[in-house]
Amino acid sequence: SKLPLKDSFTYDDYRWAVSSVMTRQNQIPTEDGSRVTLALIPLWDMCNHTNGLITTGYNLEDDRCECVALQDFKAGEQIYIFYGTRSNAEFVIHSGFFFDNNSHDRVKIKLGVSKSDRLYAMKAEVLARAGIPTSSVFALHSTEPPISAQLLAFLRVFCMSEEELKEHLIGEHAIDKIFTLGNSEFPISWDNEVKLWTFLEARASLLLKTYKTTVEDDRSFLETHDLTSHAIMAIKLRLGEKEILEKAVKSAAASREYYTKQMAEGALLPKYEESNIALLENTVADSRLPIVLRNLEDVEEQEDLKIDEAINAEVTENGFVNGENSLFNGTKSESENLNKEKSNRETEDAKESSSESTDEVKE
Repeated sequence: SKLPLKDSFTYDDYRWAVSSVMTRQNQIPTEDGSRVTLALIPLWDMCNHTNGLITTGYNLEDDRCECVALQDFKAGEQIYIFYGTRSNAEFVIHSGFFFDNNSHDRVKIKLGVSKSDRLYAMKAEVLARAGIPTSSVFALHSTEPPISAQLLAFLRVFCMSEEELKEHLIGEHAIDKIFTLGNSEFPISWDNEVKLWTFLEARASLLLKTYKTTVEDDRSFLETHDLTSHAIMAIKLRLGEKEILEKAVKSAAASREYYTKQMAEGALLPKYEESNIALLENTVADSRLPIVLRNLEDVEEQEDLKIDEAINAEVTENGFVNGENSLFNGTKSESENLNKEKSNRETEDAKESSSESTDEVKE
C-alpha cells in the first residue's frame, strides 16, 4: 500500500527540492521578448563552474539558450561554464559551494560621509559630480590593488580638506579634477593620499577585530578537526574574508608609507593635461571618470561609518543582463553592476553570469 503523503514527502525532501530550483532558476525572456520570466534550463543547469568568461546568451529569434564552450572538451569529459564574477559569499549563499581559487572574491564594506561633518555639503557635491553617492556599499578585493577606482575616488573626497574641495568645485580645471578623481596616476595631494590610506588601513584593521577567531585559528581548525562539508565551507568563507582584509591592511600600509615619503621629499605632483586623455582611455575601464556607480546594491542612508555592518553580504536579486540577448544565470554581483559599460560592449557575446565554483557545486 502507498504511504500517506505526509509520510512519503518530508520537510527534508521539500528543502532539497526548493534549494534545487532556487539555485538553478534563471531569468529568460518571454516569447515576445517584452519581459523576463523564471525557468529551469535542462542540462545547462547541471554544469559546474570554472574560471573563464561568460559564454551563454539567449537567442530570442530561436527562443533558446545558447552556450559556447569555454574550451575544447573530450568525449566523456565534464563540461564547465563560468558563473560570473561572484564572491565566495555569493557562491555559498546562492549555490552552496566555496571556490578555492576565486580571483573575484571580495569583502563588502559600507562607507558614508557623516552628515555631522562640517564639510558634508561640499563633499556631497563633489561626489555627486563624480556620480558617487555619499553613502554606499563598496568592496575590498582579493586582488591588488584592493580597491576599485570608485572607492579610491570616494576616499579621496572623504579625506579632502576644505581648500581641496573648493578646488574641485570652483577652482581652475575643476572638471578635469573631477575626471581624474578615481585615477591613481593623479593624486589630489600627498597629504590626501596619506590620509586616505591611513583611514583604509585603520578601517580594515577594525573589521578584522570583529571576528572571534584569527586566520591562524581557522587554518589550524581546518587541519585538526573532522568537519562536515558545511562547517568546512563556513570556516573557509570567514578565513577568506580575513585574508582579504589582511591584504588590504598591508597594501594600505605600503601606500601610506610611500606617499608619506613623497610628501617628506617634496616630490612634485603629477599634473593632469589634456594629452593625458590617451593614458586614461587605455587604463582599466573601471578607472575612467566621471564615475557612475552602477547599482551599488540597495543601501540604507548612513549618517556615519558603522563597523559592525561592514561585512554583511547582501542578497542580490536575479538579473537579466544586457536587455534582449543576454541571459544572466543567478545573482548579480558587484563587479557586474559596476561594469555595465563593459557588458554593453559584449552584448553580442553569449553570456552566463557571475564568479567561481568547484566540482561539487551541483552535486
